[in-house]
Amino acid sequence: MSVQSSIQAAPATTPAKALKLREARFEDYSGVCALESKFHLVSKSNEDWTHLWVNNPVYRDLKDRFPIGWVLQNEAGAIAGYLGNIPLSYEFEGRKLLAATTRSWVVDTAYRTHSLLLLATYFKQPNVDLFMNTTVNAKAAQAYGTFQGVRVPVGAWDRSSFWITDYRGFTESFLRKSGTTMAAPLSYPLAAGLFLRDRVVGKRFAKKRNKTRVISCAGFDDRFDAFWAELKKWKFNRLLAVRTREVLEWHFKFALLENAAWIYTVEGNSGLAAYAVFVRQDSPEAGLTRVRLADFQCLDEGSAPELLTAMLDAAIDRCRRESVHMLELIGLASRLEREVEGARPHRRQLPNWTYFYKANEPWLGEKLKNAEVWEPSFFDGDSSL
Repeated sequence: MSVQSSIQAAPATTPAKALKLREARFEDYSGVCALESKFHLVSKSNEDWTHLWVNNPVYRDLKDRFPIGWVLQNEAGAIAGYLGNIPLSYEFEGRKLLAATTRSWVVDTAYRTHSLLLLATYFKQPNVDLFMNTTVNAKAAQAYGTFQGVRVPVGAWDRSSFWITDYRGFTESFLRKSGTTMAAPLSYPLAAGLFLRDRVVGKRFAKKRNKTRVISCAGFDDRFDAFWAELKKWKFNRLLAVRTREVLEWHFKFALLENAAWIYTVEGNSGLAAYAVFVRQDSPEAGLTRVRLADFQCLDEGSAPELLTAMLDAAIDRCRRESVHMLELIGLASRLEREVEGARPHRRQLPNWTYFYKANEPWLGEKLKNAEVWEPSFFDGDSSL
């Protein structure tokens, strides 16, 4: 979920002393939902929300030493502001790192001038090695800069590449979002034009699937533990989010239960050679259905472009079968982005750069200035949670 807060100048109708800043509790769920609903944000179910922590393998080890977030409580006892705080585990050069990511930064209108109090508290956490913020919106980007948040140096996190997989549904959602009346009937000629454009100038991925067998999986199994053990050896000098079977099952649990996550694998001679996870991230207000690449990992970097395109081709086929409007990539590394450009995707510009980080230790901060140590994806932060 995107970090949400309007932090532009707004009159403080209530003095700071009337607000109480405290750690969030699981009992705050209804108050957090009420605040999110007031600003038309989509809330998770109680089970899904608590799952972010109680079933999180990292949180289970930390428990009382890691706040689940912070709230601003007004004089009436109501929640007037909230910022979630989720622990994640990373590995880099053989070291385990504790990362923290935000979720749902939202503050009521009368208290907007106190928004930064929540973010400052987040960045003051003493035991966190790395602050990872991957869904920063345009209103919050400046605030992250205030606390020395740095743009991740790899990938294009201010634009997306996408393929239209249901032309009429896509154009109708586009017209509806732009406020066009009679969006449904007008979508037919526009869809036809887009389809003809793609037929003329676009092309599908080269049919490398003839020698690359892409397998769809219902869930994660023991092969993923073996794959992670190999991956962290091959990518010892990269900053990697931990991807054990346990972590993957926690991360994608509700998406899998709702048939909103698709897992594809390619087998090698001795186990998994690569996998990809795609997730549904629809835009209900526009009536848009959308699938995004959440994670792609491959043991052999030389074959990564070929295997990724084979998995993208499989996912595009499924989008068409299930009438999903589009498949989208955000933040893809340049070497992989060059490969998918051959299939002539559409492009759209995002309002701002969405992926910021901050290292808590000087040695880590220096290391992370090097783009070569990064392999960021939608698996980082809360982008696909």
